[in-house]
Amino acid sequence: MKRRTLLTGAAMLPLGLPLQAQEAYPSRPITMIVPFPPGGVADITGRPTAHVMGKLLKQSVVVQNKGGAGGSVGTAQAARSAPDGYTLLMALSSISVLPVADRLQGRAPAYELDQFAPIALISADPTVLVVREDGPYKTLKDLVDAAKAKPGTINYGSSGVYGTLHVAMEIFADAAGIKLFHIPYQGGGPAVAALLGGQIDALASGPSAAIGQIKAGKMRALAVWGDKRLASMPDVPSMKELGYDATFYIWSGLFAPAATPSPVLMTLRDAVRRTVEDPEFKEAMAKVETPIAYLDAPQFKDFLDKDAARLKVAVERIGNVPEK
Repeated sequence: MKRRTLLTGAAMLPLGLPLQAQEAYPSRPITMIVPFPPGGVADITGRPTAHVMGKLLKQSVVVQNKGGAGGSVGTAQAARSAPDGYTLLMALSSISVLPVADRLQGRAPAYELDQFAPIALISADPTVLVVREDGPYKTLKDLVDAAKAKPGTINYGSSGVYGTLHVAMEIFADAAGIKLFHIPYQGGGPAVAALLGGQIDALASGPSAAIGQIKAGKMRALAVWGDKRLASMPDVPSMKELGYDATFYIWSGLFAPAATPSPVLMTLRDAVRRTVEDPEFKEAMAKVETPIAYLDAPQFKDFLDKDAARLKVAVERIGNVPEK
């Protein structure tokens, strides 16, 4: 009789569920891959996001910097990770550029954009063109004139071939009718160090990665890639007002592998929504002068599709730029 009772109880359980209750998400630490070294825009946004999300989810969210190939290495690792919500990606706008660039260079893409599920857009800033404060270029005209006088000799750094900072500079060079020499680094942070160390002449940077050096008198901002001046840099002209059709925004957004279950994605979306409303997060972003530009998953997906289409045209216009 006892055996029949046990069987009857087991039969009453829903099909497909184990006898032991399924674990709630999250039940262990979460890894947030930042596909660049420390110090760049994705890292500056990712760390306060991870800190506050961890508090809200009651599990640690651990930032893992995985630089290389302009962001491809870490992004590909995230794309291949288990779709269980325990590996996330804090990406920049270059996430949509790199597969296009791989095809232009005749190789199979390291990942495809459709391998990811957008969770939320967190920040968006126009890029800033910076040089050393003690360098020869006081205005954008100075830089353009020098580049026209000696084509291909003025060098600039980037976060990697076809990375966010590379594409921004090539869009500007195309608009200005000049030829610059590109030196790729493993991320925005190392590129900033190279500029300060005198290895390169110029750099496209996210405002958050440059503002401290500008205030310290080590860098000079010549222009911003936006349609108008930045509130945090009111004395710096926009490319548009200087007569150059060059617009480029660095945005930071959170992604999960595409096959991540919907309930897990909903938990993450809710956590990010509460994160951007958290006073501690707002204070952290204000300190690096990065405006929050939150969009939930559906709106972020629309934004991403339009941005990817625009950047695809820009990259294909640039063409095959070999690594140096």
